[in-house]
Amino acid sequence: MFAFRAIGRKTTNGAVLVRVLGIDPGLRNLGWGVIDAEGGRLRHVANGTCHTSSGELAPRLLSLYHQLSEVVARYAPEVAAVEQTFVNKDGVATLKLGQARAIALLVPAQAGLEVGEYAPNKVKKTVVGVGHAQKQQVDHMVRMQLPGVEITSPDAADALAIAICHAHYNRAPRLKTVGGTA
Repeated sequence: MFAFRAIGRKTTNGAVLVRVLGIDPGLRNLGWGVIDAEGGRLRHVANGTCHTSSGELAPRLLSLYHQLSEVVARYAPEVAAVEQTFVNKDGVATLKLGQARAIALLVPAQAGLEVGEYAPNKVKKTVVGVGHAQKQQVDHMVRMQLPGVEITSPDAADALAIAICHAHYNRAPRLKTVGGTA
């Protein structure tokens, strides 16, 4: 049996408003940003960073899980987007980042959210117009697209950029299958 529901909610003017959670995975600093997207209009809701200290991996992952779960519970996003991991020369660091990314995928999925994934270059190209933009350029363009935003950290700026990217590529309201596949 299938249940269908629209992602987002109708506003008084008939447009669909969707709350988007963007996540920039990191083991030490996991950035998050929440925006409301109504067609081409974007509005900042909140942003921040989930922090862990050095130490054993399992407790750090558990801490990220709890912190990100609190963000999802508090801001009630309807969709989420996570930046894809790139492989670098340090295999151990890449594996640890992958484990933090798993938390970034797990928490929204556990809340029943659709989760989009975007390559870093796609996020930069969408937000800045250049796929190899610098962090300062991303931060500047996020501020331009979300007037009045107070960004709490570079990781939060990246997370807001990921949310903006997802809002850009997913403007049309869609039906989501709940409880099965179509």
